[in-house]
Amino acid sequence: MAKRTDAHVPVPHDADSHDMIRVLGAREHNLKDVSVEIPKRRLTVFTGVSGSGKSSLVFDTIAAESQRLINETYSAFVQGFMPSLSRPDVDVLDGLTTAIIVDQQRMGADPRSTVGTATDANAMLRILFSRLGEPHIGSPKAYSFNVPSVSGAGAVTVERGGRTVKERRSFSVTGGMCPRCEGRGSVSDIDLAQLFDATKSLAEGALTIPGYTPGGWNHRLYSESGFYDPEKPIRTYTKKELHDFLYREPVRMKIAGINMTYEGLIPRIQKSYLAKDKEAMQPHIRAFVDRAVAFTTCPDCDGTRLTEAARSSRIGKISIADACAMQISDLAAWVHGLDEPSVAPLLTSLREALDSFVEIGLGYLSLDRPCGTLSGGEAQRVKMVRHLGSSLTDVTYVFDEPTVGLHPHDIQRMNGLLLRLRDKGNTVLVVEHKPETIAIADHVVDLGPGAGGAGGTVCFEGTVEGLRAGGTITGRHLDDRAQVKKTVRTPTGRLSIRGACTHNLRDVDVDIPLGVLAVVTGVAGSGKSSLVHGSLPRQSGAEGVVRVDQAPIRGSRRSNPATYTGLLEPVRKAFAKANGVKPALFSANSEGACPTCNGAGVVYTDLAMMAGVASVCEDCEGKRYQASVLEYRLGGRDISEVLAMPVTEAEEFFREGEARIPAAHAIVSRLVDVGLGYLSLGQPLTTLSGGERQRLKLATHMADKGGVYVLDEPTTGLHLADVEQLLGLLDRLVDAGKSVIVVEHHQAVMAHADWIVDLGPGAGHDGGRIVFEGTPAELVAKRHTVTGVHLAAYVGA
Repeated sequence: MAKRTDAHVPVPHDADSHDMIRVLGAREHNLKDVSVEIPKRRLTVFTGVSGSGKSSLVFDTIAAESQRLINETYSAFVQGFMPSLSRPDVDVLDGLTTAIIVDQQRMGADPRSTVGTATDANAMLRILFSRLGEPHIGSPKAYSFNVPSVSGAGAVTVERGGRTVKERRSFSVTGGMCPRCEGRGSVSDIDLAQLFDATKSLAEGALTIPGYTPGGWNHRLYSESGFYDPEKPIRTYTKKELHDFLYREPVRMKIAGINMTYEGLIPRIQKSYLAKDKEAMQPHIRAFVDRAVAFTTCPDCDGTRLTEAARSSRIGKISIADACAMQISDLAAWVHGLDEPSVAPLLTSLREALDSFVEIGLGYLSLDRPCGTLSGGEAQRVKMVRHLGSSLTDVTYVFDEPTVGLHPHDIQRMNGLLLRLRDKGNTVLVVEHKPETIAIADHVVDLGPGAGGAGGTVCFEGTVEGLRAGGTITGRHLDDRAQVKKTVRTPTGRLSIRGACTHNLRDVDVDIPLGVLAVVTGVAGSGKSSLVHGSLPRQSGAEGVVRVDQAPIRGSRRSNPATYTGLLEPVRKAFAKANGVKPALFSANSEGACPTCNGAGVVYTDLAMMAGVASVCEDCEGKRYQASVLEYRLGGRDISEVLAMPVTEAEEFFREGEARIPAAHAIVSRLVDVGLGYLSLGQPLTTLSGGERQRLKLATHMADKGGVYVLDEPTTGLHLADVEQLLGLLDRLVDAGKSVIVVEHHQAVMAHADWIVDLGPGAGHDGGRIVFEGTPAELVAKRHTVTGVHLAAYVGA
């Protein structure tokens, strides 16, 4: 008998064949018909120089289309309340899964938003105290600093049994908001001398507040109110007149035939200026607030934001204010020590949330830390907290440089988290520059070869080993290792900090050398920013301190490098002078704007719950200016052609000849210095990558007059190749007689420094001390700090 050899082979199921995300013909922003296949359930890293198109492919194409398709599953009614997303400019997108985006966007800077409220940890704590707190003071609302206590009573009319019945009803809500500071933790004290000159009358222009100039509506509200004589000096007002001027309750009145609401100057200033985020204000308004308003800790709640009742209710000896002020790693230990079966599910969820903070390297934060004070990297990791314990699988997680703001010691932990998300069966897409994270990738997509118009193509797809041998810019620089400086510059002076105790600093004394490149480093949360930003004097002798922090630059699609850097101002004046017309004609936001599109260059059509359509304006063909304005020329170019120039071409254009404008040439030269020569002057800020925005900000601040430059992680968003150019720029600043102090984790910057200040040894209350001061060579030789060990490994010592 013949043996049977046809063993049963299982036929693959059709569902198992969809193991790729296929992108064909992507053209978002600078992408040039990009086609890639990304493996699912793997960790894929997207690399390339800043501005090469990584974010355009990952965020603006793959993640955006995934979100749009999910939104389309809702009814038209629900979609009307959601942001409308247009379909990315791509031919085919296949195999998409639900995308969860964890980006670097700063969290809301509202003073009421804290780490606890943003992550729901506060919500769980409030329920815990409302169940176990002694004495019991009410529902979870009684422990919330965002809920005020209110009560009321009155008659209501009810239809019952065919007749109308009046009933008396009353209600009360017990909230936890401190009534003095309204849950902000600080109170403002306004300096009246900064609001008005008491020796003058209103008619003489006594008000010195921005926007309250004589003749304007803000000024007329007071000068024509009739409560006091506008010709009378303010210091001669009677007690009643002064009260009406400063504190009167809102009252409706007619001024110049127009209905307006009059209220005292103080409450009006509080509502118009103090209720807003200071960082979002225009520079002259922010300067006024800094000058006129002093913020002090609320004396009633001692900065906890909570009522006395909320602070008196305790579990053991801990109140909710104490719990929120604890370092999260300590709070997690306290919660683990609670054993109460009646709230067991709540305790389990709270423990998991707090343990996630510790695991992700944020155990040094406290729940009452305002969200506006978190760095971009910290904000991104706070957003990651809610995903760590998730049971979801087959999800696409999209990360934007998750290692930003992380010390090399912390990057290993972040890599472990990314791998854990992948191993649960998820697709993980990471935009990244750090070689430590690129090294753990299953698949690499390298975009380039250059930035802007010179980028937008796929230079390499494959494994990390293939990338190393591939010959692309990323492959060539992947194993770059800087050498520690053999000779360092001699300081020209010292900047002394004594007794620094901001946040977690422990009475730190340190001398930072001037005239050299000094780097302040240490693990995340060790106190670097507290030392540099909180303790460094605002002025250093006669020369100012120029600070370039990580705050994102703001701007609409009407903003561009020319408007942001102030370049457009001298260019408009030069055009006006050469053609004998007004400068306002050469602004697309003013008189020169195309009337059809109002200077936007595109016409928007709103389609309600569907994504709006932006079509190029037919009248100006996207040039944004009226046809008559484009007849005026300077150096043979009209204003739209000048704004379309790349920065490098503009540098030559403004250098000599008829179009020679020294002020404009100085600005574009700084843009070239920071490596933005490929940008066009009129490119909307909304299309710039994070690294490009950071360098644009740096170029703008280079014009500030100051002897000391303080830079906060300038390598954020920079490719390995761009870091070399940044180091060259820092060297030029120091060689020009400036002092440069850099808060940085990048080992190449540390190795290039003349002096290093290392903080630690840990984060939070385990940090806040100086663990090393000296040259990079000394740090590598001693290796007694975490930074020293990693720097020695980096330079191969």
